[in-house]
Amino acid sequence: MLETISKRLSQGLIIVGATMLALMMFLTAADVCLRYFFNRPLAGAFELVGYMMAIFVPFSIAYCYQQRGHIVVDLFMDRFRKKTRVMLDIMTLFITMVFTFLIAWQNLLYFFEVKATGLTSSVLLIPEYPFILPAALAFGVSTLILLVRLIESLSEVKKL
Repeated sequence: MLETISKRLSQGLIIVGATMLALMMFLTAADVCLRYFFNRPLAGAFELVGYMMAIFVPFSIAYCYQQRGHIVVDLFMDRFRKKTRVMLDIMTLFITMVFTFLIAWQNLLYFFEVKATGLTSSVLLIPEYPFILPAALAFGVSTLILLVRLIESLSEVKKL
């Protein structure tokens, strides 16, 4: 059940993330064309791209965890016995899960802090707090994904 929930959340996040990437691409292309051909760049385009990047990157990280797209050094890992590899995987998953939880928690605290201060962007005067919450959400989902993988790895140890 947790696995299904984490997969669906991850798929939703990557759809939003891919949309942000496409919007960043179109906005940047429009800004460059307007700047080059008409000498009239889009005001605030840089700010908007930065805000979209704040959504795209954490959402993509959660999807990467779901797809198991992290880097593994097979050159070293293949030399270990199966049980040793699983134990190292469990340790790595646990440590990563703790850090993603802490990142989610700190982003949530930062969200409330920025909301209370009323911080806005310099050109378009867009409030910054709505762009902090997606990072907290994405790292919360990442924590859930890592928890599911940790449970799977722990059940694999019992089979060995």
